[in-house]
Amino acid sequence: MAMLEVKGVSRFFGGLAALTDISFGVEKGDILGLIGPNGAGKTTMFNVVNGFYPPSKGEVYFKQKKISGLKPHQICKMGIARTFQVVKPLQRMSVLDNVIASAFLRVKTRTRAEEIALDTIKFTGLLDDRDVISKGLPLGKRKKLEIARALATQPEMLLLDESFAGLNPAELDESIGIIRRIKERGITIMIIEHHMKVIMAISDKIVVLSYGQKLAEGTPKEIGNNPLVVEAYLGEAESA
Repeated sequence: MAMLEVKGVSRFFGGLAALTDISFGVEKGDILGLIGPNGAGKTTMFNVVNGFYPPSKGEVYFKQKKISGLKPHQICKMGIARTFQVVKPLQRMSVLDNVIASAFLRVKTRTRAEEIALDTIKFTGLLDDRDVISKGLPLGKRKKLEIARALATQPEMLLLDESFAGLNPAELDESIGIIRRIKERGITIMIIEHHMKVIMAISDKIVVLSYGQKLAEGTPKEIGNNPLVVEAYLGEAESA
């Protein structure tokens, strides 16, 4: 049974169909890559899953419970956390305090929230930056802080929206390592990403969107050799 099930989801903005009858599932412990050209509806799908937008049609289920229609904080409390494509930390607060704020979703005391935060920033490689005011961080570290803030809510599922965008090769390798370690912790992941070599390397399954519709679904090898996907997005066959 899939941990997350998207069933016939459509989302309209006025007369514009951003998503049309999308269905897929994410198995517990897997990494599902969500790919497609710009404007394909990827972030809109994330926004529907985590409650920023209600679906115009269809339903979303998490652990067999309907979550479509709930507010983002309710869905986060149930165990789905997310990052954002444009990172916006609490700029006047330190790295540690940013993560402590997220930890308070689950715990009541400052002591326990700080314990969770310290463990999380160590896990994401930010321990040496714990006292740095977040607005002074370079992009690569702000991306890691975004992941740390989400992890501090102790999710069962993590939605990552372009967590690799703008990173240099060294930062890219480090972030791939973090995501693999997140999976090792048993956290299920859905990730939007344009780095195809990355998405092919880390994903158990890939869903391809194009113009708000599901174009294909399958393993990285199947997607990399799907002529419809190659024509619409990849440009040339990818090796898995």
